[in-house]
Amino acid sequence: MPRLTRDRLTWLTYAQLGLWGFFLYGFGPVVPLLRDEQGTSAAVASLHSTGIAVGALAGGALFAPLARRLGRGRAIWVGLAGVAAGVAALGVVCALPATITAVAVIATFGMLVISGVSVVLTDRHGTGAPAALTEANAACAGAGILAPLVIGASVDAGWGWRPAMAVEVGLIALVALAAVTFRVRLPQPAPAAAALGFSASGSPALGSPASGSPALDSSASGSSASGSSGSGSSASGGVASGAGAHGSGRRLPVAYWIAWVLMAVTGSIEVCLSLWTADVLRSHAGMAAGGASAAVAAIVCGMFVGRLAGGRLALRYRPVPLLLAALGVSLAGFALFWIAPVGWLAVTGLVVLGLGNALHYPLAISIALAVAGPAADRAAGYASYSMGVGFGIAPVALGWVADGVGPHLAFLLLPAFIAAAALLAARLGRALRPAPADLRSPTPV
Repeated sequence: MPRLTRDRLTWLTYAQLGLWGFFLYGFGPVVPLLRDEQGTSAAVASLHSTGIAVGALAGGALFAPLARRLGRGRAIWVGLAGVAAGVAALGVVCALPATITAVAVIATFGMLVISGVSVVLTDRHGTGAPAALTEANAACAGAGILAPLVIGASVDAGWGWRPAMAVEVGLIALVALAAVTFRVRLPQPAPAAAALGFSASGSPALGSPASGSPALDSSASGSSASGSSGSGSSASGGVASGAGAHGSGRRLPVAYWIAWVLMAVTGSIEVCLSLWTADVLRSHAGMAAGGASAAVAAIVCGMFVGRLAGGRLALRYRPVPLLLAALGVSLAGFALFWIAPVGWLAVTGLVVLGLGNALHYPLAISIALAVAGPAADRAAGYASYSMGVGFGIAPVALGWVADGVGPHLAFLLLPAFIAAAALLAARLGRALRPAPADLRSPTPV
């Protein structure tokens, strides 16, 4: 069974992703409040998610070249500095175009943080990367528990949501100070090690032929899918001719793109819940605005617990079966939330829903980066595009439907997303199986 060693670098990346989580999960409850403040419809207010999508696309395009020029560690810090600046701007503007622009800026820099942390942990922990990524996302969810509670308390106190969002800037400064005090630096992997499918620490990278990792079936991406891509190498860690440390000359295998679409669909589930759950709690469960905003933390609380437990499960079970089980838990939690006529029962459903949602992204991104091999930086950047698609389309569609039939009925789009994600996960499992040629014994010459 793979082992996970948590050093100072690991803890720092957990904290960095947690800083992004504070904004991501805190901004969802703010959207209905912005809608009331700006006097817009649900569909228009959901354009803030389109701003996040645009930012995700921009951040995805920027990460690989920025990581090559500055290194992954500095790219993450640039991302956090941009998030702090964007949050400060969001706190002082009021007009709809200005708030959408501020959110787009925050998302652009936030994608640098997400991509950088994902690649650093994958490179650092090799076969333990799924567990490390799950725990990092647990830290993200942990910060996300705090954010809606702070916002709800601020709203109930009559201060509005802006002072609560300003806490983000202080937290970023605090983590930066801690990194300087304890002299923790994020390394750039040696080109030779990265090209050969080894992490900077010298351990085999997740899914590389040297790793013998049970995380992916055999040579997961060494199936016919990778062969058809023309790379001439195993997608899990082989070397493409002429590919450098960042794999710039190497095509990504079919398994990666299935995982990419899967992340777009599961991202749609998460962002719809983040942006519109408070509205459903207000309109269907009869909760007050402050209480509904704070209750969104129930989802994140479930995600936090699910990711803490999921880190251990990811060391024991393969990602695809674990992902299918998580989708089943999400569906059960949604059913309880949707049928609940009172607040406490709806919140219970949200906790169960969060338990399932906890493993969607960590497992999908760990598979995607594993099969990308030496093209991990480029793959991480492209993964941001999947989030952009999910954030840009699904919430606007749900907001448009909600304007016609109400948010409660509009939420029936979510079981459709869960079903689509399950089909994609099953297809991904088939793509990760070794090709028949890989199973035959070599013929002596």
